[in-house]
Parts: sequence; C-alpha cells; structure tokens
Amino acid sequence: MSPIRFSLFAALVLTGSASLVAADLPVVKLMTTGGTIHSLGSHRHKLADYSDGKINGQTIIDDVPEASEIAKIEFMEISNVGSPSMGAKQQLALAKALMTELARPEVAGAVVTHGTSTLEETAYFLHLTVKSKKPVVVIGSQRPWSAISRDGPFNFYNAVRTAASPDAVGKGVMVLLNDTIHSARFVTKGNTYRVETFVARELGPIGFADSDRIVFYRTPLTRHTFDTEFDVTTIEELPQVDIVYGYQEASRAPIDALVADGAKGIVLADGSPAYNRALLEAQAKGVVVVRSDRKGSGRVLLSDATAARGQISSDNINPQKSRILLRLALTKTTQPKELQRIFNEY
Repeated sequence: MSPIRFSLFAALVLTGSASLVAADLPVVKLMTTGGTIHSLGSHRHKLADYSDGKINGQTIIDDVPEASEIAKIEFMEISNVGSPSMGAKQQLALAKALMTELARPEVAGAVVTHGTSTLEETAYFLHLTVKSKKPVVVIGSQRPWSAISRDGPFNFYNAVRTAASPDAVGKGVMVLLNDTIHSARFVTKGNTYRVETFVARELGPIGFADSDRIVFYRTPLTRHTFDTEFDVTTIEELPQVDIVYGYQEASRAPIDALVADGAKGIVLADGSPAYNRALLEAQAKGVVVVRSDRKGSGRVLLSDATAARGQISSDNINPQKSRILLRLALTKTTQPKELQRIFNEY
C-alpha cells in the first residue's frame, strides 16, 4: 500500500473511531443566565468593575475543549444578566426548560451558569421545582472570563464532570465552585470577593470535584427535585414575598409599605419590638409571616408563642431562601400548620 493510500486509510479509521467515541458520550445541557462568568474586563488583571462586554455559552464551550471530551455539550441561553436582575420570570423559564431537556433519555444532566450574588436563591428554586433525579449543577465565578486568574473555566469543566457522573444522580441541585460541591439547600455565599466564597456553614459540602474523580460523602435528606410537591409547569408568576431585616430601633414602616404594595408573605430576618403590632395587623389582612434569622446559621425554633400567632419557623433556612420556599408554598396553601410542614420537610 502506498504511503498516500495508507495515510488516507489511517485518517478514515481514526475519524471513524472518533465518531464512535463521540457517539458514546452522554449529553450535558448548558443553560446560561449570565453573571460574572459571562463578563469581560478591559484588561486581564481587572477583577472588579468589569462591564466591558459579555460572552455566551458557546464561547465557554469553545474555550474549554476538555469538557467536550467528557460529554456532548448542548447550549441554551435563558438570559444574560447579572444575578440581581434574576427573578421569578427567569427562574420559571429555567425550571421548565430543564425539565424538558432532562426528560430526554440521552441527557445525563445539566449545568447552569449564574451570577454569584443571588445564585443560592435560583439554585434552591430549582432544587424545589425540577422534577428529575438527573444532576443539575449551578456554577458561577468570582472573576470575569477575561481575568488572568479566572475561575470560570475550571468551574465549568468540573460541573460537566459532575453532571455526567452517575454518582451525582439523586443528589438534587448542586452548587459547584472552587472544586467544592454543595447542596443547593444548605449553601450560601459567604464572601464578597474571594473564590472560596460558597459555604454550608454548619453542615459542609456534600462532595468534591477532585482531579482523579468526582467524590461524594453525603446526600441531602430534605425533600427536593424528584420528590417535590411543587408543580410550576403551568405557573407564570409567583406570589409577592418580601424580607424585612431586624435591627435596633427598627421602624414598622417597611412592613406597612410592603403590605400596602401587595405582599402575600413577609420573611423576618430577625425581629424587633416595633414589628409585633405591624405583623399582627398584616396577618389580619391575610399576609403570611415566616420567622428566619440574620446570623447565617442555626435553627429558628418553633416556640409556643410563634405557633399561637400563626407564624412559621424557617428552621435553618436563611431569609433569602425562606422567601423562595414561601413563594412556592403559597401556591399550595395559606394554612399555618401546612406551611410549617413544608418548611420542616424542605
């Protein structure tokens, strides 16, 4: 066989082998919403005030070719905004799209990009609403895509590894940054700037994306995803729920204003004596009150006084996540005992 014919034969064999390998790869769906991971700065050492451009999901895929050796990655953009601009409209669209894509047999799991400021809220919303055992991994970055020390590419690579891992099935929605895997139920952002920002203060991570393998040590026991009672498939909007922060010499004005604005629920991040009468008046108008805490860890106990007032204990769910759960719970009931059951189980 001549060298030219041999080269052509070898190329065909190698191409065919590559096609067979690609055909055997699982599909991972990349859903993008925006945030720092999609942001560009004007120079490589600009780590703050980066508003010089944005990238889309295809750029992320192209820039991390190693991830495409693990899975066939399909990209869908839900939005491309900073996390303070995220809300029920985007969350509902995202949850519905995820359920549609995860129902496809060839899809092993999904990766969601998000800005870090409110990432835990959207992750918890998905944890409560996406009816699938398949892994959903929410990622962001603390540094823009253009930075010399950017963390986004490795977060994406590890997220694809996790979403494609059979060991991640049934774990619910996870948050992965800095090689660390957290349950969406327990994670919170703990630092404004550092890459090790996401923590679960009392309970810790559920696993790690290490260089040799994705390893898990715990599974969440609270209800989530495939076991959820919440159905958002036909919901287009959610009840208004707001948060009131407790502090010394607090005024009741925020509570009165929120009730006047149409709030159906109020979450307290700690209380204040000035709030008591305002809350009772709000409850008389049908507003549901959940007592949470501003400290960042620990349970809010259900006291006899709280139960007698028809108010709900958030257990150890922080105020921002309590708001997410209450919005969904109010689509099912307004009865205090039933709402308390929901907060206890989720």
